[in-house]
Amino acid sequence: MASGKILTLLIIATLLAVISAQVVAWRYRASMKRLMRATLTAATVDASSAASNAPERPQPRPPARLTLADNQRAYRQLLIIFMGLTLVIALTRTLITQWIADAPISFKTVATLGAAYAWPVLPVLAVLGRWSRWRFVGAMLGWFVLAVLLLSWRTNESITLLMIVKWMAFDVGLPLLLVTVLCLGGAARAVGPWLAPLFVLLSASSQLGVDLLAALIEANSPIVQWLARWMGATWAFVLFALLPWLLAWWPARWLGRQLARAYRRQQVSELFYLFTAVWTIALISPTLMAISSMGWGALVCFVPLLWIPMAAAVMQRQRTTAASARPPTLLVLRVFQQDANVQDLFDRVIERWRLTGNTVLIAGTDLLERTIDADDIFTFIDRRLGERFIQAPADVPRRLAEFEWRADVDGRHRVNECYCHDTTWQQALMALVRVSDVVLMDLRNFVAQNKGCLHELQVLTQAPGLRRVVVLVNDQTELPPAQAATVGAPEGRFVWLSQQAAKPLATDAMLAPLFTIS
Repeated sequence: MASGKILTLLIIATLLAVISAQVVAWRYRASMKRLMRATLTAATVDASSAASNAPERPQPRPPARLTLADNQRAYRQLLIIFMGLTLVIALTRTLITQWIADAPISFKTVATLGAAYAWPVLPVLAVLGRWSRWRFVGAMLGWFVLAVLLLSWRTNESITLLMIVKWMAFDVGLPLLLVTVLCLGGAARAVGPWLAPLFVLLSASSQLGVDLLAALIEANSPIVQWLARWMGATWAFVLFALLPWLLAWWPARWLGRQLARAYRRQQVSELFYLFTAVWTIALISPTLMAISSMGWGALVCFVPLLWIPMAAAVMQRQRTTAASARPPTLLVLRVFQQDANVQDLFDRVIERWRLTGNTVLIAGTDLLERTIDADDIFTFIDRRLGERFIQAPADVPRRLAEFEWRADVDGRHRVNECYCHDTTWQQALMALVRVSDVVLMDLRNFVAQNKGCLHELQVLTQAPGLRRVVVLVNDQTELPPAQAATVGAPEGRFVWLSQQAAKPLATDAMLAPLFTIS
């Protein structure tokens, strides 16, 4: 009975988190558009005033001389670390489960079950590679099919394929389905995992309310009889299910703020948080029956998770030891209202750059689902999103002082954004250029009427200290006005990469010029 309740709560909380993620992202986008259009007379200053208010580089040291090979090596190392950690957790789970069930422990059994249990690495790979939602769904379904085939191949003839499918549907299928829904893509993947713990708490409060109603009915309480006559049985049930939210909302809100604070202080990273959440679902769901039958469920659930903080501590120590030179900073500029283009660029290039360098940009709704984080989410829920916006030039140093230049424990650097009104983005641009080493500018589909892009090109032309500006263009780009805006730039500063037709340039082809800086 208790196992069924917990499983039901987990399913309901996941669905509510996914639905709420869509609502939060929609309202967040609408609020950003409204705030960006706000006109503030106090922010209207000329370029020279903006330049004088721009801060100096937070780290005056020259950037590390990294190469594309360094970036590729960091990518491979991160994949290997999470795949290795997945294997260790899966094998630990297998050993504990076999020991509790007094089942035989052999190399064949442990290796086979460990391979089947290792599917939680897929969401991490999806985040690192920014897989499409259908690729992610296909990978999850493919893993399930391969696990069934592997188990059917390695088991004896007394165990039929149907028995394996039924067992896998309970042991792997349900958590795999929950994770697929939670990490399907877009807002669900960006926002849903951070909201899930809140809805677990809220759903648990609903279950307590329903249990209270059941107890009152069993006791033939006059309160229940009065409620049934006044509002009917259905609405009485709804009341007991939802009324506890009024009390549970406060601890849920506190929990959200603690998650945001932990993320802001770099006590948790996006990858490790997602990895932990996925493994928690993977371990809890199939263990619920074990809790009631064997009493060892908590051991299966929580002991394998201890490998995660241990791995994070080792990675943190290695990263601190290896950190010597300052990582380079990349400024990303683009033609706004070209959402599909810039999202693809972010997925294929900027995500890879984050492994070896910082990224700064002016916030926009086009990259909301790529850059929103726990701090952003709960700041918005607390109705404080407006505080993020630069109201006047004097706010620019304050905002840049809040940037996080250190890498997370997983080695990836964060994306730092300036939230700007229509009257303050030019001042923020000046400051961002001054703290950047290289620039990636997406001018695909640029036309001469994009005055903001022309202004950015002129600023990049005149800015001292910039090492390289990589400009991505295509057949629809109006090159003459764009190139005219760069007249007078130091020789070799601008590198123009042309994308032919609809075929995107290779990731390494776009990354390489960002690293070959002198």
